[in-house]
Amino acid sequence: MTFSICVRERYRDQDGTEQTRFGVAVTTRLPGVGTLCPFASENGAVATQSLVNVELGRKGVEYLDDGLAVEDALESLLNADDGSEQRQLHGVGTDGEFAFSGDECKPWYGHRVGDNYTVAGNLLTGESVIEATATAYEVTSPDDPSTDPDRPLAARLIDALEAGHVEGGDKREELPVQSAALLVRSTEQRAIDPYYDDLRVDATETPIADLRETYEQARRGFEMALERYEDDYESDELDAE
Repeated sequence: MTFSICVRERYRDQDGTEQTRFGVAVTTRLPGVGTLCPFASENGAVATQSLVNVELGRKGVEYLDDGLAVEDALESLLNADDGSEQRQLHGVGTDGEFAFSGDECKPWYGHRVGDNYTVAGNLLTGESVIEATATAYEVTSPDDPSTDPDRPLAARLIDALEAGHVEGGDKREELPVQSAALLVRSTEQRAIDPYYDDLRVDATETPIADLRETYEQARRGFEMALERYEDDYESDELDAE
């Protein structure tokens, strides 16, 4: 049904304070994937897929917000789920990664756990989709010295999805209506949260291209709003949009 990526990145804000951001991005050959699969907060990111149990994502993030380690949070949810062998569940917490693919997921299915990220997918053209997604993220992560430090995580998540999509992605070519979504959350307190950190394309035949176009327009709109309204936001005097 899907392939997705969850990541954790540590960085320093403009004041030099260490912060952590979490991101999740997903695409599938069905509409509305953003309503079902990606979940994130300032404490972690989770993707639930295959035969989707939305509560695994919702409760997973709630458990992370309560202070549980990601392994403990997601394993406990799977242990209580009678349909766990049909699920894929993966994510990152403050200090760990976790990925699970049940034996009854539809082939090709599988996952990969890397440093600060996880990738998983099912009903794919092959393992190379997961590998391409992971590699595309690795070469744009903060750990890579060639990474542009000013390029937002949202844009780099789209790059990772695009790499998997080009490699073949979801194998069900008979289903032309597709979707994609991304979600980024951070421990940083900002005057205005970037509009491009929570995006969905719910029904289209070109999900990655449309998600990228949506991102570009949202970033443009954010920069315009920041230029015009930042002082009002900071003083909490903005009365109307």
